[in-house]
Amino acid sequence: MQPNEIHQFLERFFRATDCQLDQSTDGALAIQLTVEMDKALMNRPFYWHYLEKTGGTPAPMNVTFITDSKLRDEGMKGEWIHFGSPRLHQLLDKTKVLSKFMKLYERKETFQLRQRSLQPWLIVNISLTYQCDKKREEIHSIGISLINGQMKDGMMEYIKDRQFGPSIPDYCFTLSPLIMPTSALNRIYSYLENTIRQEDDAWAVEAKKRWEEDLALLDAFYEGLEELPETFHVEKEALRQQYEPVVNCQVINGGIFYLDV
Repeated sequence: MQPNEIHQFLERFFRATDCQLDQSTDGALAIQLTVEMDKALMNRPFYWHYLEKTGGTPAPMNVTFITDSKLRDEGMKGEWIHFGSPRLHQLLDKTKVLSKFMKLYERKETFQLRQRSLQPWLIVNISLTYQCDKKREEIHSIGISLINGQMKDGMMEYIKDRQFGPSIPDYCFTLSPLIMPTSALNRIYSYLENTIRQEDDAWAVEAKKRWEEDLALLDAFYEGLEELPETFHVEKEALRQQYEPVVNCQVINGGIFYLDV
């Protein structure tokens, strides 16, 4: 990652976690952390333990991150963040945890003109892996309305130009889901299962053919033996693991997105 990319990542990360950006200039950011982010990032367990015991007023830290090494060399006070720095890895790891499942609300300047309702959608990014002795992966981004059950494939492309935030915008209210997320997720799985069944299965047929050919070679190698050794069974199982066609489905991340539809 280049310094400007790190800077952009830091801005997006702290905005998404509801921290206040007091200042963002070329090469440096001053950030007022939330209580949650202070606990997650700043390694002050004794302070927070003492505060919770005494009932004191929380004082999350204000930090400055420097992404331009010239500013650091000029004596600017703050923590230098660069590719490979422990702090950057910590933030990237935290991003993976936070982005597994999220709740976001669409934002528009036009919301200030009149009150708007935001409708909940479950959006899930799913990896489908077609695996035998060869491997192919597809990423599906599927959204389903929790109001009427409408489903869209390619959902992230559909919303990529929209702006989102972690809290409900002013002049907006949210509609309560009529479909529970668990039920919606099951509908998505059913949709993917039907999609897989309708696809060309030539890849699986060809894999089974190669499997049978290698099994024939294995049988020929051990032909004539009165009792098959353990190695035969080990090699036969290895061929099964190598060639057996399997489709694996794994959720990458997802969340509830409240959209102005």
